[in-house]
Amino acid sequence: MKRLRCPNHLCPRKQSGTKIIIRYGFYRTRWGRRRRFRCTGCGKIFCRNRGTVYHRLQHRRATFDEVAALSVEGFNKSSIARVKQLAWNTVDRWLEKAARECHRFNDRRITGLKVTELQADEIRTMVGGKQQPIWIFSSIDVWSRLWPSTIVGRRSYRNTLGLFRDLSSRMIHKSFPLIATDGFKFYQQVVRRIFGVGCLYGQVIKKRRKDQIVKVEHKTRFGAAWRWEQAWKNSEDSKKLNTSYIERLTLTIRQGASYLCRRTLSYARRVSDCEIIWNCCVAITTFSDLILR
Repeated sequence: MKRLRCPNHLCPRKQSGTKIIIRYGFYRTRWGRRRRFRCTGCGKIFCRNRGTVYHRLQHRRATFDEVAALSVEGFNKSSIARVKQLAWNTVDRWLEKAARECHRFNDRRITGLKVTELQADEIRTMVGGKQQPIWIFSSIDVWSRLWPSTIVGRRSYRNTLGLFRDLSSRMIHKSFPLIATDGFKFYQQVVRRIFGVGCLYGQVIKKRRKDQIVKVEHKTRFGAAWRWEQAWKNSEDSKKLNTSYIERLTLTIRQGASYLCRRTLSYARRVSDCEIIWNCCVAITTFSDLILR
């Protein structure tokens, strides 16, 4: 009762802070009785699920949660539909609802971050076939293991800029972070544009021959030598320039999401499928991080 709010945005007493929500009987569903509520300010009648992903759900709420959890654990939509004995369209619609809610949750809760060490990378996957590659730009705050921002799209300057702009909008700019990425050509330009040359930025460049890494180069792009030494002393996780944490993150996501596996028949049919699974994964880890704090 304390957290209930009137869903009517034009309610005259919504911002008054007084107790305006009262109990207003029950309504019946296939799963039993559900409580109804009434706003004394505007007379709006609503249920507790109004404004959530469970609103007008024709199945048990636990079933919806299980479908979202199975998707995050690597099951594709067809497998989930067979296991839960649901229609494929139902599973698709539920996951889209879950992704929209997860996206709103991430935008609302991932703000005011104090980032000291940041790593970024991109994941390559397929949409519809091998002829249509798609990239997922991801980032991680090394200290908290939080994923502040992601972008799904082409491997372009525009998406790289969008990733770091979103990161910058979520951060507290009291000090410049330490940023590490791979050798993708647009990272250096974007970091200079968003954070300026005052930040500490370096690249880990891996050279491959016949799909095997033969050489690893660590190059510091921005920042004086004494500032790098001070950053390594203050860092709780890293002692040298690396991208280990973001690579470990991408491997974890590949193992947990069937759409993102390197060699799989369960590739995504649409770009939105990649966004759905990623938003759900990020929301779950964000929620877990908030609980641990």
